[in-house]
Amino acid sequence: MTTDKKTTPNAFIKSRKHARSLPAPALAMLAGLALPAAAAYAAPAGPDAVIDQSIPTVQVTGTNSKALVSANEKFTAPLLDTPKSVTVVPAEIISQTGAVSLTDALRTVPGITIGAGEGGNPVGDNLFIRGYNAQTDTYVDGIRDAGSQSREIFNLEQVEVVKGPNSAYGGRSSAGGGVNLVSKTAQLDDFNNATVGIGSDKYKRLTGDVNRNIGSNSAFRLNVMAHEANVAGRDVVGGSRWGVAPTVTFGLSGPSRAIVSVYHLTTHEIPDTGIPFNNPFSSGANVARNGNGTPFAVDRNTFYGLANRDFRDTKSDVATVDLRHEFSKALVLRNVTRYGRSQNDYVWTQPDDSKGNTVLYGTVWRRANSRATETDTAANVTSLSGELTGYGIKHSYNAGIEFSRERTDRAAYVFTPGTNNPLTGTFTCPTAGAATLYNCTTLANPNPYDPWLYTRTLSPTQTHVETKTKSAYGFDTMEFTPQWLLNLGARFDDFQSVLHTPAAGTAAATNARVDSTFWSYQAGLVFKPATNGSIYLSYATSATPPGNDGGDGLDGLTVQVQNLQPQRSKNWELGTKWDVMPGGRLSLSGALFKSELNNARVTAPDGTTQNVGRKEVKGVELGFSGKITQAWTVFGGVTYLDPVVTDNGFVAAGTGWAPSPYNGNQFPTTPKKSATLWTSYAINRDFTVGAGLSSMDRVYANVNNTKYAPGYTRFDAMASYNVNRNLSLQLNVQNLGDKLYFDKVSSPHYAGVAPGRSASLTANVKW
Repeated sequence: MTTDKKTTPNAFIKSRKHARSLPAPALAMLAGLALPAAAAYAAPAGPDAVIDQSIPTVQVTGTNSKALVSANEKFTAPLLDTPKSVTVVPAEIISQTGAVSLTDALRTVPGITIGAGEGGNPVGDNLFIRGYNAQTDTYVDGIRDAGSQSREIFNLEQVEVVKGPNSAYGGRSSAGGGVNLVSKTAQLDDFNNATVGIGSDKYKRLTGDVNRNIGSNSAFRLNVMAHEANVAGRDVVGGSRWGVAPTVTFGLSGPSRAIVSVYHLTTHEIPDTGIPFNNPFSSGANVARNGNGTPFAVDRNTFYGLANRDFRDTKSDVATVDLRHEFSKALVLRNVTRYGRSQNDYVWTQPDDSKGNTVLYGTVWRRANSRATETDTAANVTSLSGELTGYGIKHSYNAGIEFSRERTDRAAYVFTPGTNNPLTGTFTCPTAGAATLYNCTTLANPNPYDPWLYTRTLSPTQTHVETKTKSAYGFDTMEFTPQWLLNLGARFDDFQSVLHTPAAGTAAATNARVDSTFWSYQAGLVFKPATNGSIYLSYATSATPPGNDGGDGLDGLTVQVQNLQPQRSKNWELGTKWDVMPGGRLSLSGALFKSELNNARVTAPDGTTQNVGRKEVKGVELGFSGKITQAWTVFGGVTYLDPVVTDNGFVAAGTGWAPSPYNGNQFPTTPKKSATLWTSYAINRDFTVGAGLSSMDRVYANVNNTKYAPGYTRFDAMASYNVNRNLSLQLNVQNLGDKLYFDKVSSPHYAGVAPGRSASLTANVKW
């Protein structure tokens, strides 16, 4: 049991909390797995069986002339010839934009929105891609990164966003796509890099990146980070974090290679509460009190939380062993074993408007959302890949098997006294202040330092979820002629998830189980009118079984959904990609697509949850990345989406049921139009300036389309100067116009307030 008291405000308020032990990161032992011989393509004997001797690689066009290699070896062709929309955010753009988190880096990618946490949805990275929730579709070097987290960028080379159904690549996933984080690894050459940053809102950041050749064709690399900052324009909100990521590589240039890496991240923060929506009533005498459905017009810095109650502490530990052996240019064997543990522990105040307090009384109920979650993950992937030619057809293939296990323990905190209003015994707040034990506060002038005294204990009722997957996949890009290519891929998943909540008090134990098997496919025909361009037509599917989140997200396993089939989606896409300008230094892309989710989980006429709903998204995307001239860099794109809920099930009507009145409405959390641009220009060899914008149409918070965050356009700026060959200075100004906008919605109760204007100066040192 923990008791916290608060008497004076500080820049950072660090709450003591229920302590739980975390074992040191452990390297998982390599499991010996063998693929069936049939998984490899055997070239026929004879004079026509010519073996191609090139090593299969995936070339990624970044913003400089140096080609990068994707960590996702399931792409069996260069991205120029991959029949899928893929956006790569390279290290140069991450650095120039001053990004310090994954959500910062993704701000440069149109078509992605960030959702907010809620009672059943944890605080952390919550991505929506092309209108579909992709909360669980984050991968690190091609392997699913489970558990709710807020991810850092200090150990990343680049971020890859795959749009459209992703199940053929990653297994269970959303219809929108996935995000792959490419980690830094040890290199042959020695180098030392460091950054030291200071800025407004108590911003301080330090990173180090050291690489050493340790002989015998091996190298060691160490990345470290320490960060602390408040959130610009917001009271109380802020935090600190630190991370370390060592990696060692053996056999850098030989046929055999081993990479052993460990990653650790610890964070401490006070999470943001956001601003409640002006809650519209749908019927009754209070309809006349309705607002326009946007967040209330209060001061930007208004904070509804309690500084001595709210906290969020997270930890992430990951250990990876990556082994690779090249038997020949046509056959490469790879095995990756990973063990990870993530913890997400918080008490976070949600300014709950759903009870009508804000409209009726001008008050806000300080709803205490809490979570203490620990997720352990073990995964092993074995694959065969290579390039070969048989019967006049060139094949680039990758086939493999995956095994994974995720275990999540989840509980909430119990408060004494409780968090309801003692005057009403409920969450109704006709008044605010001490008489309500500060569980109710005023809409206009809440005091985050109210003396809210309490004890907090972890609930004895703890939910346990264990998810196991067994998968097999295969991809092949067949080149019939230099102008015509066919990309085929398929994956089989055996998915099992079991939930158990033990009995507590008068509540009985809860058990749920889902056993599901499903296939996912992709196919794409590519025509190359020139060596530097391609036109493609592709088809892909995804499957999302009940319990997709593994016990730590929005799509949880329950008794009500355990017997349902996976939600299935399909996507048609017609696109083109071109590498233009001398040396192909500028990449251009465009795509038309249509995505359908045909058996969404909705309420059926008998009141149960069934697979009878439908959603549809039609859209167009344009993207650009690279250099217009040697001095002028551009990165960004434009996305238009038409997201429609075509069938949202049924609602009660009298003594029966009627089709949902929300059929035909726009998806929540999905803007119709969005655009991003980052551009920089090197005025001379020492001085560079840059500017960026992020623009988004309105985003609805509910399927009713009665609550929404207004559209916005935000501007950023950068200037850098090379003092000498070892030192450069970079100034970043985020949200240059100090635009008040809302960058997170997913719950219909509140919207997250984006940071105001901030500035940071960073010294980049190398030696």
